[in-house]
Amino acid sequence: MARLPAKRLGVWLALIALAPLSRAQKPSAISLISPSDWRVTSSRKAGLDVVRDYGGDPAVDREYGVNGVESRTFQSGIRSVNVLVEPAPDASAAYGLLTFYRTESMTPVAGVPLAFMGSDKALLARGRFFFRIPRTAAHISDSDLKALVLFLVHSHPSGETQGSLPDPLPPKGLIPGTEKYLLGEEAARRALPSFRVDLLGFSHGAEVHSGEYTVGKGRANLLVIEYPTPQISRLRFIEMEKLLALNQDHGPETSYGRRLGSYVILVLNSGTSASAKSLMDVFKESGQITQNERYQSAKSVVIQMGQLILANLIFVMILGGIAVGGGIAFFLAHEFFKRWLPNTQWGSPDEATVIRLKLN
Repeated sequence: MARLPAKRLGVWLALIALAPLSRAQKPSAISLISPSDWRVTSSRKAGLDVVRDYGGDPAVDREYGVNGVESRTFQSGIRSVNVLVEPAPDASAAYGLLTFYRTESMTPVAGVPLAFMGSDKALLARGRFFFRIPRTAAHISDSDLKALVLFLVHSHPSGETQGSLPDPLPPKGLIPGTEKYLLGEEAARRALPSFRVDLLGFSHGAEVHSGEYTVGKGRANLLVIEYPTPQISRLRFIEMEKLLALNQDHGPETSYGRRLGSYVILVLNSGTSASAKSLMDVFKESGQITQNERYQSAKSVVIQMGQLILANLIFVMILGGIAVGGGIAFFLAHEFFKRWLPNTQWGSPDEATVIRLKLN
């Protein structure tokens, strides 16, 4: 058998060893711009009407607590993007804006929570700030846009954890991009065009989570309405039962509902009661009763009672001191006026004071 030279044998062994690795690896897209390449070149304050230029609605943004915006220009090389920054009152309001403006065609940005990209823009919620990143230039690729999103994430600490955000809807069957967190009638009217939004009771502190679910061959709309107290939810549910004829079968547009404590669960356009029930059964009412346990202290009861009595004695002594001090101060002030200002009311002797009464 012919023998290979040692150098050629080493090359063949190296190729054989690397062959499995080359087959296992898949091509991946690498961003040509790193997040650090972006920089802010200009920034200016603007009124809320500017959101119209970015596909927004001033009335909706105002419901989420936004009063003004900031337009920032970011640049990397020849690439330039104008980003609209909307400061909201808290993280939940910024989250609500993100859900309202997200569409079904937008996909999540890998590795970045609360960030979505579409063919014409990207949206990001970071802490109490909501960002609109339009893709107005054709030379802004997906990798460039993601690099800008990462730059915004790194330059804006979240400040609040995910636990401060509203609980998401159940993911099973939820159509991506349809989940909306609503805080006012303007947003609800646009997200639920065929529903009487005045029944939701935003003036009573309602917060609405809505989303569309796949039901058979159609789609059903699920509404989870949270009220401040169970009493308010009960009154609102009674009104909905009357005006929406809940749980009364009258065709495909029948609305179904259920009340669970401070929550009202509604299912619209489910088609059948069984489909609506399957969606509502995901939600369960639970509670926990905690016993009022006795306060445990390292000190004995005798010592605690002694400390309480001592504190009361000190308090009485302080009050007595204030009374004595006030009397001494009054006496000294009276003597001062008698000696230095005898002609004044405070300085005249008590026996020289004449009180005249005009009686008719």
